[in-house]
Amino acid sequence: MATKVTKIGVLTSGGDSPGMNAAIRAVVRTGIYHELEVYGVMRGYSGMIDDDIFRMESRSVANIIQRGGTILKCARSDEFREPAGRAKAYENLKKRGIDALVVIGGDGSFKGAQKFSNEFDIPCIGLPGTIDKDIAGTDFTIGFDTAVNTAVEAIDKIRDTADAHDRLFVVEVMGRDAGYIALHSGIATGAENILIPETKTNIDELIASLGEKEKRRKLVNLVVVAEGDEFGGGNEIARIVKKRLPNIDTRVCILGHIQRGGAPTCLDRLIASRMGYHAVESLMQGRYNVMVGIVNNKLHYTPLDHAIKAKQKLSNQWLKIVKILAS
Repeated sequence: MATKVTKIGVLTSGGDSPGMNAAIRAVVRTGIYHELEVYGVMRGYSGMIDDDIFRMESRSVANIIQRGGTILKCARSDEFREPAGRAKAYENLKKRGIDALVVIGGDGSFKGAQKFSNEFDIPCIGLPGTIDKDIAGTDFTIGFDTAVNTAVEAIDKIRDTADAHDRLFVVEVMGRDAGYIALHSGIATGAENILIPETKTNIDELIASLGEKEKRRKLVNLVVVAEGDEFGGGNEIARIVKKRLPNIDTRVCILGHIQRGGAPTCLDRLIASRMGYHAVESLMQGRYNVMVGIVNNKLHYTPLDHAIKAKQKLSNQWLKIVKILAS
């Protein structure tokens, strides 16, 4: 492994998340402070293969901290999964003398970084950029707080119209494999039921709960469901409810990709800035192939291979809170 880093590349990979720009800004300016050359890689690993790499200066990241998305763009690359694609990417880094990478993304991006580092002796630092908060080794991921706040704002508005019409709304939020957005936004908006991939959905229990509330004349109900729920998301849940409880006026709202966009919250900007700064500091200190996380408000470094294999575990206490508060 390289003993002294002089030139670093930074890229965003996988799905975009609010706060990625703040992380890029922190990496660039911390690198320049340490007299390193910093290069931006466009469109993730695809840009490495296509040689879409450019030198970044302090002014390159001016006025971006408040912007959603990522100035470096995101993409997924099938070519990078192949040895020939990775070899091509390495040659493009080598000709510029880039000897380290900061990869902002999720576990798929970290898998690519780990494999690339093992093959070509390029140290990598991972920053957890995903709205799903599904990566072990950190209490926060870049973009999660913004996504949850976006969902909460939307669900609050949906509750207003549910109340005006005495309706049940099934609200689908993002989360194919992880239910953190559904869990947090559901608790924060007083949802009567929250359905997530981590737990088995008891549809009979859901119907019984809604039926009991109907008898009590509690006609305004919210069911928040993650898109990865075992029944296939909001539309299927609503179909079952309509079939078994035809007297309940049921509507569906799928929030979709609005949760991925928008200006990052203060928390996401702070997290991203802190992580980006420590990514460069880690390289300067010779700490390689780790993910920078925050646990109990302290910096926490997780080996990339562990961050890839382990998944953030959902506490059963959250599920108990949901059940009690929605009763």
